[in-house]
Amino acid sequence: MALNSISLLPIKSVSISSSSSTCYYGVVIPQKSSKIVCQLEKSNTNTETKKWKAIVSTALAAAVITFSSNMTAIADLNKFEAETRGEFGIGSAAQFGSADLKKTVHTNENFRRANFTSADMRESDFSGSTFNGAYLEKAVAYKANFSGADLSDTLMDRMVLNEANFTNAVLVRSVLTRSDLGGAIIEGADFSDAVIDLPQKQALCKYASGTNPVTGVSTRKSLGCGNSRRNAYGSPSSPLLSAPPQKLLDRDGFCDPATGLCDAS
Repeated sequence: MALNSISLLPIKSVSISSSSSTCYYGVVIPQKSSKIVCQLEKSNTNTETKKWKAIVSTALAAAVITFSSNMTAIADLNKFEAETRGEFGIGSAAQFGSADLKKTVHTNENFRRANFTSADMRESDFSGSTFNGAYLEKAVAYKANFSGADLSDTLMDRMVLNEANFTNAVLVRSVLTRSDLGGAIIEGADFSDAVIDLPQKQALCKYASGTNPVTGVSTRKSLGCGNSRRNAYGSPSSPLLSAPPQKLLDRDGFCDPATGLCDAS
């Protein structure tokens, strides 16, 4: 067989018009004068592109299936947490931020660690409910009823609490900086270790009365009413509003006569 009668061609498929010719792994060996048509294989670039397209398509399909199944699981989990007031029943999933809760009734409910930031709670009834560790900053709770509620360790910064009812409520270690409690009912409320601006504390002391039935602490005592040492300093988080002038107080919290400002109005 002559050397020039052999053609080396990369092939993808072969169409043979006569049985007198043979294709071996891309080598066309013509025999006699038969007509042979061999379709050339496409370039390696196109083959690689198709291969990557197949891989990417498979990966995307798997991701969509996985994501869809996860979304269902997450939705079920959120529903469960909302019904039980959060993971492990501690209220971490209860979200009421900026919610309209005007004139609603939520008595004896569990709002531990719930978020009420900027919520409208005007004239709502939360009596007997638990708010341990809840966030209520900037919420409007005008004439809201918190009687008998547990508001200990809550963040109540910049709240509107005018005429709110805190009868027998527990507000131990609550933060009430820059909140307005004008006209609030506080008979029997416990404000032990609560952070309140000095002017607000002094206003509450004018009519504070009663003893908390849960803690047994006097409302006036919890506010430090009549205790010049305890009331000397204002809120540590609001020094510009309630702190006394520099060097006015001595080391024990009493007015320092050396300043000459003890009798100043």
